[in-house]
Amino acid sequence: MNINIKNKNYERENVEVFNIEEELKKLPDKPGVYIMHGEDDEIIYVGKAVVLKNRVRQYFQNSRNHTNKIKKMVSHIRRFEYIITDSELEALVLECNLIKEHRPRYNTMLKDDKAYPFIRVTVNEAYPRIQFSRTMKKDKSKYFGPYTSVNAVKDTIELLRKIYHIRSCNRVLPRDCGKDRPCLYHHIHQCDAPCQNYISKEEYNKNVEGVLDFLSGKYADVLNMLEKKMYEASELMEFEKAAEYRDLINSVKQVAQKQKITDSQMLDRDIIACAKDYEDAVIQVFFVRDGRLIGREHFHIEIGANDTRTQIIQEFIKQYYSGTPFIPKELMIQEEIEEKDIISSWLTEKRGQKVSIRVPKIGEKEKLVELAYKNAAMVLDQDKERIKREELKTTGAMNEIKELLGIDSAYRMEAYDISNISGFDSVGSMIVYEGGRPKRNDYRKFKIKWVKGANDYKSMEEVLTRRFSHGLNEIEELKKKGMDTTDGSFTRFPDIIMMDGGRGQVNVALKVLEELKINIPVCGMVKDDNHRTRGLYYNNIEIPIDTRSEAFKLITRIQDEAHRFAIEFHKDLRSKGQIHSVLDDIEGIGPTRRKALLRKFKTVENIRDASLTDLINTEYMNENAANNVYNFFH
Repeated sequence: MNINIKNKNYERENVEVFNIEEELKKLPDKPGVYIMHGEDDEIIYVGKAVVLKNRVRQYFQNSRNHTNKIKKMVSHIRRFEYIITDSELEALVLECNLIKEHRPRYNTMLKDDKAYPFIRVTVNEAYPRIQFSRTMKKDKSKYFGPYTSVNAVKDTIELLRKIYHIRSCNRVLPRDCGKDRPCLYHHIHQCDAPCQNYISKEEYNKNVEGVLDFLSGKYADVLNMLEKKMYEASELMEFEKAAEYRDLINSVKQVAQKQKITDSQMLDRDIIACAKDYEDAVIQVFFVRDGRLIGREHFHIEIGANDTRTQIIQEFIKQYYSGTPFIPKELMIQEEIEEKDIISSWLTEKRGQKVSIRVPKIGEKEKLVELAYKNAAMVLDQDKERIKREELKTTGAMNEIKELLGIDSAYRMEAYDISNISGFDSVGSMIVYEGGRPKRNDYRKFKIKWVKGANDYKSMEEVLTRRFSHGLNEIEELKKKGMDTTDGSFTRFPDIIMMDGGRGQVNVALKVLEELKINIPVCGMVKDDNHRTRGLYYNNIEIPIDTRSEAFKLITRIQDEAHRFAIEFHKDLRSKGQIHSVLDDIEGIGPTRRKALLRKFKTVENIRDASLTDLINTEYMNENAANNVYNFFH
């Protein structure tokens, strides 16, 4: 794909000089992707266009009948950039990738980001195996799925191993045949031990064919075979073995009963329907494989008030199928979508075979879509209260804090804590909450380097200085390289800093920020004499909080999480200190000599009691090292 990136070199401090009217005149008459940036230069919207010049201009034309969501988004645009592509199809692929990467605020977003499991049969091996897999690769193996239940996949694999005695080891066969004893699975009659040549390759591969038939939905042959073996065992009065076959028959029937719908066309298809209200939407997907319904899943969608059901389904298809490795032969959807042809071409390219998108109007297929819709509507109704409660706990609580302090945003909050025992191994923790939820990938640990002894204020000063200095340095380096300044590990600064403490800790933070010329609000989380949160210290005032409010609960969670993270780090350091060998404190004794001494003398006490001659005669030791050891203990 040939792409040309334009307007990419605008740095954050230069956003104000971006002249939208002038840049609109420069837009090319070509397909591509456009990227809208907000006040803080964050990406707020990504879209594709057949003609960039026409599509991007539409956003800034007052005469157009924009939805409220688009009007609000346009009011926040401070600059835009665009990427030229060779075709609309390339633009679609790039749009999907960028939305998945940046999750822009004003794009209709799929909340769930799940990876569905597959069953993999390694038919490219001389003695194939059955495996659980999260991805489908081009490795000549056969894949079945995706399935919606991890447990169901694991249960099916276990069942197939019991029935067909397929190996589960990682031995390379036939190369490793006879090198080791047969494993436990052979002894419990779940593997015929091809590693010992106890079964011929031809017979083993017949079992593999049975596995493939089973996974393709052909259960009758398996049931007949198991019933025959059960009766044979019963006639020979081998009742335990007969009971095992009976249990296997019941397991197979359970798997077969889950395939509730059968389609004579034996197609792989997904059935997609959407239920929505003013602010929420749920997509229901039925997964049909080889004509059988193998499962279903629902997805919550973030939508705007004016988003139509057609738009929601279209955006779902683009986001969901850009992330899943399996593309069915057909999608059956509720209503026609605007980009059906280009999306169909994109899916065809991903699958390597023709993919159709259809809207059934009559018959069984239409009833299936209607059934999917009824399920989506039921989930939307059932989950609405739960979603609202979750929103109150996160976004609602975040907004309460913002209003309480009178600040512009509290979307990203960083909190810090110090942990030590009498000054030993002092550590600092930095935790991050975004949108009212912990963002654990951004958590950071600091081992105090500059401060000796138990001095929480000085330790906090060190942590904050290192954190923000590192961030400023990273930003400068990224600017020099012409890279995005949000790509660094410390470059994203918070909307507010939450300090675990009152006036003293807040003043420490303000001092550091002033020295580094950074303007970030700082708030203290104040506790009472019983170590319970009682209020916030901000702008030299202690602000009381309603203990029943979601803001109070979020602050408590942040405070507890910062404390937990610091304590956990401190425990790790202490545990490492406990296994620290006294030999590490002897000059000239590194890991190799320490291991050699312990191999020969077994314990530190024996090393202490050893003669100088015995020490010198130890492997890897010389006279100087032996003298150091002897003198250390004597």
